[in-house]
Amino acid sequence: MGIEPGTYTIGPESGRLLIRTTRAGLGAKAGHDLTLEPARWRGEAVVADPAGSSVTVEVDVASIEVKEGVGGIKPLSDSDRADIVRNLREKVLNAREHPTITFRSSRVDGTAEAFHVEGDLTISGATHTVTLDGRSVGDRVRGSTTVVQSRWGIRPYSALFGALKLSDEVGVEFDLALTPRA
Repeated sequence: MGIEPGTYTIGPESGRLLIRTTRAGLGAKAGHDLTLEPARWRGEAVVADPAGSSVTVEVDVASIEVKEGVGGIKPLSDSDRADIVRNLREKVLNAREHPTITFRSSRVDGTAEAFHVEGDLTISGATHTVTLDGRSVGDRVRGSTTVVQSRWGIRPYSALFGALKLSDEVGVEFDLALTPRA
């Protein structure tokens, strides 16, 4: 059975929204590829014929946590995780001034099984268009996009005098169950 047309509320209770970073630079071995996940986010998905479908999502920047750190010379400590989250919230995304990241679709095309969602992504007060590629399997919707931080005026995090830095490209993935409202 596929996804029925209708309006669905989405958020942490319906699935996962993951942000994946990779490292670059001469000191990349010292760093970690990170998987980040917001604990608080919400949205709405309207499923109709592709052109009538839409998606809106709002992420609470202060709720983004480190879920996993792969690679590096040593495993991530609790202190490392706290430092990463503090840098992300305070320096990279400036959560005080810009407490949310938002996405609002402007166009949906394709089929229920394989679709593309184009829309406006607002990060740190800057808005640019992104395209999400997705697919549905049963009542689940999965997809991804790549966000180039510098397009939004974000300078990728760096340390060790620039020898260790995050790649400019950040992957965003979602895996959601679209189940009818009870």
